[in-house]
Amino acid sequence: MKALVTGATSGIGQSIARKLAKRGWDLILTGRNEEMLKEMQKTLGKGTEIITADLAKREEVFRVYEFCKGKDVDMLVNNAGYGLFGKFDDTDMTDELNMIDLNVTALHILTKLFLRDFKKKDYGTILNVASAAGFMAGPLMATYYATKNYVLKLSIAIYEELRRDKSNVTITVLCPGPVATNFNNRAGVSFSVKPINADYAAEYALHKAFTGKLFAIPGLTVRLGTVAARFVPTKILSAIVYNIQQAKKSSDGKERALKK
Repeated sequence: MKALVTGATSGIGQSIARKLAKRGWDLILTGRNEEMLKEMQKTLGKGTEIITADLAKREEVFRVYEFCKGKDVDMLVNNAGYGLFGKFDDTDMTDELNMIDLNVTALHILTKLFLRDFKKKDYGTILNVASAAGFMAGPLMATYYATKNYVLKLSIAIYEELRRDKSNVTITVLCPGPVATNFNNRAGVSFSVKPINADYAAEYALHKAFTGKLFAIPGLTVRLGTVAARFVPTKILSAIVYNIQQAKKSSDGKERALKK
């Protein structure tokens, strides 16, 4: 069994890679940090291949897919992504477009290409990392929330198509709330809900993926929150999210990127 894991050098992606390796999976890991990828390859053993790539660049996404062709990949983990905090008219447009390219375009391309391959052999697993943010609008992180809405809704639609086709290919979407990773510290943010750790999120996601479940929403509080969000009027929910996001703002008032 072999899996491609994007954004594999830190956070949830790194945890998923390590847990798959312990389960005996061979791995193809990609990320921008070549040094970290080499360290992971050394740690995880000879069944691990690496390819350094910036998936915010479309040509790099296709290069990663070409690297994987003919290697009988059974699982795609779309984890690469980041967020940006700040008012929509204040955040840097170039940075936002880069985020859309990574969070949405790269995931879209890889999902489509690997889904086609998986359907041909009628076997395979796709695990898309979204967020609880995908269930709502996100003032002060408007573009990030919008990208995670895209990932969530895309995954749900594909799930239904596969179900109607009676396919053995499965798709799971991971929608965690706050996760304790280094990018939170670098961004200077804090959370009103206690973050879960990346290892727990990864284990929960893999369990749901391997049992063919659509949703992987770790943590009872977050699961209840996503259910409650369906019954709160959109404008009221947006006001609530604004207050939650405002509480995350760095003590020095700066807007910073949240990177996985």
